[in-house]
Amino acid sequence: MLTELVALTRREFLKLARNPQAIFTSLLFPLVYLLLFGNGFNLNPLAELQNPTQAQISAALDFYFRGAPNYYSYFSAGMVGFVVVTSTLFIGANVIFDKLFGIFKRTRGTPAPSAAVFGSRLIAGAAQPIALAFLVLGLALLFAHIPGLNGLHVTQSITPLGAGEVLAAIVLLALMFATLFLTFGILLDVPQTYFAAVNLLNLPVLLTSDALYPWGTMPGWLQTISQYNPISLCVNVLRETFFGSAVYPYPPAIYLGGLLAWAAVLIGIALLLVRRALRPLE
Repeated sequence: MLTELVALTRREFLKLARNPQAIFTSLLFPLVYLLLFGNGFNLNPLAELQNPTQAQISAALDFYFRGAPNYYSYFSAGMVGFVVVTSTLFIGANVIFDKLFGIFKRTRGTPAPSAAVFGSRLIAGAAQPIALAFLVLGLALLFAHIPGLNGLHVTQSITPLGAGEVLAAIVLLALMFATLFLTFGILLDVPQTYFAAVNLLNLPVLLTSDALYPWGTMPGWLQTISQYNPISLCVNVLRETFFGSAVYPYPPAIYLGGLLAWAAVLIGIALLLVRRALRPLE
């Protein structure tokens, strides 16, 4: 199976490389959000304080932005989770369009096992969101050095362990949602049905996370839900690594454990459904 998996994965990467318009659009998406949304929606809770003391400033930042020095830094870490999830939407859509053009049927008709067919699309599909996540971080750090723009200000020294935890969080989140949306693409045949289904899942998951909302502006019930949201779990690992863990109840390893549990459950269910869906042609 390994030979077929490598060959099909190479094919998926070649398809992506031969579509420069898709690459350009993918790169433009995080750039627009970082430049327009992040800079335009730059909240400042300190503006409401009259002659604040250093203690009041620290307390406000801890309450609203969970230790981040400003909203943009808080937002930049959240954009990583946001970009990872939204960019995985197109993985399943590509499967549906391949079905409409008969490409997917021809691939399944080859001697390659279904695990190789599924795995190749998963590897190629998850690689792009992971790359975009680090592009977001790089751009946010770069903007901090450009006059007139807000940027990501890291206030903690990042250790090799911290960098590894950030990488693990991003990879787990990308694999989880890539598997989920790829499964939808295999199970569904109509593009309209696919996009309706993924938006029904995607929007509530994004809007119940603390990826974009300042933590302190959330009502208590939304804060409770957010604590168990997989996007929040990923973003919490990044924010603790970048800004410190003083305002977080758990260390990054605990959030990684929760993210791993989410990934294991969702990927397990997805693989079970895919195995049944692809069984007839084996």
